[in-house]
Amino acid sequence: MSSPSWPSLYNPAGEINPNSEASGIYIYDSNEVFRFTLIWNLVLYTPIFVVCGVYAFLNLSFPPSRGNSVAEDDSHSTSYPLSPLSPISPSYRTSLLKQQQATVKPPKPNERRSRLTFALLVLLAFITLSVAGAVIGAAVVGYILAGLFNAGNFNMSTWVPFLWVVIQILIGLLSLQSSIIDII
Repeated sequence: MSSPSWPSLYNPAGEINPNSEASGIYIYDSNEVFRFTLIWNLVLYTPIFVVCGVYAFLNLSFPPSRGNSVAEDDSHSTSYPLSPLSPISPSYRTSLLKQQQATVKPPKPNERRSRLTFALLVLLAFITLSVAGAVIGAAVVGYILAGLFNAGNFNMSTWVPFLWVVIQILIGLLSLQSSIIDII
C-alpha cells in the first residue's frame, strides 16, 4: 500500500452514500499518521504562536506611551516618614527631599542587550516553543491515534489527524481563558 500525499482531504460524503463513486483515502502506517499530524500541527498550531510572538515583539520594540498623567513637578506630593501632626520646617523638608532623591538611583540600563535584541529573543522563543509544541503534540496525538485505530483494526481516514489537531488547538485555547480572565 502506498502512503497518500499530504493533505489528501477528500469529500467525506462518498463514505456515507454507498452509490457514490468517490472513495476515502486511508492511512495505515503509524509513522504516516505521525507525519500527517505533524504537518497539520505545523500548519495550524504554529501560526497562533507566531502571531503572539510578533505581538510581543512589537510591544517590546515599540512600547506604548505612558501618557502624561503625572505632573511634571511632584515635589508637593512627596510623602515623608514623619507623622503628619508634627511640624516640619521648610528647610528640613527640602533637606529630606534632597536626601530621598540622592538615595533613589535610577535603574541602570542594560549595557549588553538592547530593546530590539530582547524583543528578537522573545520572538525566537515563541517560534522555537511553537515548533517544539507542535512536534510533541503530534507525537502524542499521532501515535495514540495510530495505536487506537490499529488495536480496533479500523481504517484511518486522512481527516482524522486534521480533526484531532483542531481539537488539540481548541483545547489549548480554552485552557488559556482562565489565566486571561485573571489578568484582565
